Amino acid sequence: MPNYKYLGLMALTLFLVSCGPEEKKAQEIVHHIPSPEGSSNFLPYLFSNSDQAILSWVHTVNDSTTQLKYSYLYNDEWQAPKEIIKGSDWFVNWADFPLIAENKGNLISHILQKSSAGTYSYDITLNLLPKGDDEWKTGLPLHTDGTKTEHGFVSAIPFKDDEFFMTWLDGRNTGKAAKGHDHGHGGGAMSIRAAVVSPTGTLSEEALVDARTCDCCGTTSAITSNGPVVLYRDRTEDETRDISISRFVHGAWTSPTPVHRDGWEIKGCPVNGPKSDAIDNTLVAAWFTAAKNQPVVKVAFSADGGENFNAPFVINEHAAIGRVDVVMVDAENAIASWMESVGDGAQLKAVRIHISGKLSTPIVICQIDASRKAGFPQMELVKDKVYFAWTAVRDDTPRVQTAFVHLENF
Repeated sequence: MPNYKYLGLMALTLFLVSCGPEEKKAQEIVHHIPSPEGSSNFLPYLFSNSDQAILSWVHTVNDSTTQLKYSYLYNDEWQAPKEIIKGSDWFVNWADFPLIAENKGNLISHILQKSSAGTYSYDITLNLLPKGDDEWKTGLPLHTDGTKTEHGFVSAIPFKDDEFFMTWLDGRNTGKAAKGHDHGHGGGAMSIRAAVVSPTGTLSEEALVDARTCDCCGTTSAITSNGPVVLYRDRTEDETRDISISRFVHGAWTSPTPVHRDGWEIKGCPVNGPKSDAIDNTLVAAWFTAAKNQPVVKVAFSADGGENFNAPFVINEHAAIGRVDVVMVDAENAIASWMESVGDGAQLKAVRIHISGKLSTPIVICQIDASRKAGFPQMELVKDKVYFAWTAVRDDTPRVQTAFVHLENF
């Protein structure tokens, strides 16, 4: 998406060797799982249906063709990879990656497909595999505006009986994407929208959530007892880019409110969105901010479905890079993961955090490349294990890596 200029911290390209199976952590806390595929795969996405994990990733076939593939995890072994779709007209980006989600056996995924010759002109197209079917239905639209602009940074979670609640950044108001303007932003602002998608691709309840947002930070959503909530990096007229929340209440989306007023003023998009999760009406949010030139990762809890949040807690130990994830363990505890700079390198870490702010001892999941090549690490909880996925880079060749930590070790 738009010009990924970031803080000096983020511009560093640090070549680090990722943790391999032979590198055991203290007391063998981090258990590595052999990858489902060899090299030239990247952009992993983890999803948990509570009983098992599903992993999707992008595989480079050749200079012009890429595949979206997936695998289920059985007994801590990835099954043979399956292809969802492949093509030569995708927009493939380190921060705006495809996802996969499941609801009662129905699967959904997406890609970004070029809509014109313009560099930043692409649509979100859906792929669906209804329960019992053998063949994916591909090329289904998520948005129907028809503009040759940017659309991406999708979130998807199970909703209602067998549907999916989805959010995305929508550039339909930016205009002029293919005519030399800055990444399609010659017109209005980027917005965030939401919709419900059936197992066969039928769209409903499409709505505008916020008409002005940050251009290229990931979106996140959760289902509380009160209904869906959407969290994202907002953008004010004075370029303050804090995390906002909108809630679906009484059939309408509430006016966005800050999760916390960090006051981060930054001219360009930091490419560092929030993550959220919920159990009943307990909602947790994790995010990165560099307000006052202090790069930190924060976590905040809400006990009323996001209407109000407690004061956030800072969880990083060194200079944060961000790229966070978070999962609820129970109504009072969550596990958050993030990247941070340590010495001349970077690490992927995870910690358990109580709603009171009490932290466990952080666990180093692996050493990780601090550059864009590492993408956005993933984390999911399945029963009594916390699973992780990230991209390791060796000799400029990316490869998806996965591991787990027993919940009791946090």
